[in-house]
Amino acid sequence: MSFSLSKLTGLAVLITPSLATYTLSDEYNSTNFFDKFNFWDTNVNADPTKGFVKYLPRDQAEQAGLISTTGTNAIMRVDNTSYPQDGRASVRVQSNTVYNQGLFLLDLDHMPHGCGTWPAFWMVGPDWPKHGELDIIENVHEASSDLVTLHTDNGCNLAKTGAFTGKPGNTNCAYQPGCGVDAANPNSYGINFNNNGGGVYATEWNSDALSIWFFPRDAIPADISAGAPTLAGWGPPMAQFYKSGCNIDQYFADMQIVFNIDFCGEWAGEANVWGASCSQKAATCEQWVSGTPSAFTAAYWSVRTLKVYTETADVAAHNSTAANPKLAAPNALFVEKPASGPAAEVSSSDP
Repeated sequence: MSFSLSKLTGLAVLITPSLATYTLSDEYNSTNFFDKFNFWDTNVNADPTKGFVKYLPRDQAEQAGLISTTGTNAIMRVDNTSYPQDGRASVRVQSNTVYNQGLFLLDLDHMPHGCGTWPAFWMVGPDWPKHGELDIIENVHEASSDLVTLHTDNGCNLAKTGAFTGKPGNTNCAYQPGCGVDAANPNSYGINFNNNGGGVYATEWNSDALSIWFFPRDAIPADISAGAPTLAGWGPPMAQFYKSGCNIDQYFADMQIVFNIDFCGEWAGEANVWGASCSQKAATCEQWVSGTPSAFTAAYWSVRTLKVYTETADVAAHNSTAANPKLAAPNALFVEKPASGPAAEVSSSDP
């Protein structure tokens, strides 16, 4: 199926983002970051994307030096010294807390990039796709532009209403391939993002829409920096999924936050995708990832903070800690396979 990057018609009406009063309700920082997540372990649950990856539990990730903190940042990286035959060691973490609506501000200094990598920052509900999935940061290899994607049950669509700065693609959000928007910003992903000092990804989730902004380090709005976001003056979002096409309250609930760094798999490892991006490195993605550990020194997340704000009257109602937090459903991670040229082909394993 084609993930067209051509503009949809009818995007003339600006849907004004919420100007609700937001109160800080949760914060992930270097003092508490890893205590607020559970860790995927591929010895218990295989990687659903068939990646060339071994996700480690927390104790092993700490021992291997894959997770660490500095005075200001939390770091999640991959192994860059060994020559594995069954997958490179990495991390995938999912929040203990589940969320229902809010404003999520990720202040990020560095994201993984490079041939073979498939990183993602996303949110997913407990029963996929009934409770929805929102991929906020995701792409593969040496891409420079972020892809934002929704996956839902039948009946949710990317509306031909509203205004956002990205390039809309498939409009049917159901299952796979989902619906998506290319950020169309060469600094929103990968090496350019990192070289420019990172920035802030802002996601507003309310009954009207799911709206995503990206602000480079030198253009972060003053209200974000002050810790009192109002959304005034932010301009149109990079991507927006409006209620006229998708009943947000019906299709998204009890979402958990996920960071992961995958390798190869059903997207990055697909022959056409590898061939279009990185075939000069090795014949296959797996050969490159297995045989070139030094290529992955830049494959890490460096998070300053992840702050969650909730409308003032609804703080208690919208955040809760799962009594038994569960990892995402094995088929929850969207598999998106961009082809060469102006379109991106999208496919996945069966849901």
